[in-house]
Amino acid sequence: MGNRSRGGFGLLIAVAIALFSLFRYFGSSQVNEVTGEKQRVGNVTPEQEIALGLQAEPQITQQYGGESSDPRLRGIVESVGQRVVAQSEASKTPYRYEFHLLADDKTVNAFALPGGQIFITQALLRQLKSEAQVAGVLGHEVAHVVARHGAEHIAKQELTQGLTGAAVMATYDPNNPSSRGSAAVIAAVGQLVNLKYGREDELESDRLGVRFMSESGYDPRAMIRVMEVLKAAGGGGRQPEFFASHPNPENRIGKIKEAIAKEFPDGVPGNLQP
Repeated sequence: MGNRSRGGFGLLIAVAIALFSLFRYFGSSQVNEVTGEKQRVGNVTPEQEIALGLQAEPQITQQYGGESSDPRLRGIVESVGQRVVAQSEASKTPYRYEFHLLADDKTVNAFALPGGQIFITQALLRQLKSEAQVAGVLGHEVAHVVARHGAEHIAKQELTQGLTGAAVMATYDPNNPSSRGSAAVIAAVGQLVNLKYGREDELESDRLGVRFMSESGYDPRAMIRVMEVLKAAGGGGRQPEFFASHPNPENRIGKIKEAIAKEFPDGVPGNLQP
């Protein structure tokens, strides 16, 4: 009888946790001023995003061998990145944009942290053939920050953790060690649910990246050439780390062309930097 009471009480707590998590996630939304998209970002503020990015930056930089020792290449990344921000709608956002060239010469990758910390590896930069291609990569990463993808994922993570905690509370029996396995499965599924959203985020960042680089005077067709570079980088058998979170370039090129056509229905102006 005592065990049943404890089980019923645990189930009530689980239901309460689940309802609270769902209410907190679905009960609030904000409209992104740049994208016009209605987003669920929970209680995450831009100031918190900036703080999170700054806090994580040293660890990320160390993971990729530190900052590049090449001042010329660092200068290119910084100047192109700041131009993309200053001359595009990204300048309207409250974020603190900082551009980092990582010393890693083997890992082909670029990524952004919430709040404006943006990274590109030397391995990727050395494969790019023009300033506009650099702008394509950095514009895409700036778009992640502007679109608040980090905040969205934090909110989703909080929801997943809440529901996972509720499921564990409902299914875990301390007197039955085998119930631990089901709790672990639930947690793993929660991680997979969060992972799949990244693909749509990447495609949205491509669309925004086209807009940002165009606004800053770069020919957006350079982003197509970036995809071709990435496709070639994966031709040797070992896929670049870039593909772990970014959709395959072949699937993205068509979407980028669509975004360019929508941005410039009469054709790309000839005065943009190729």
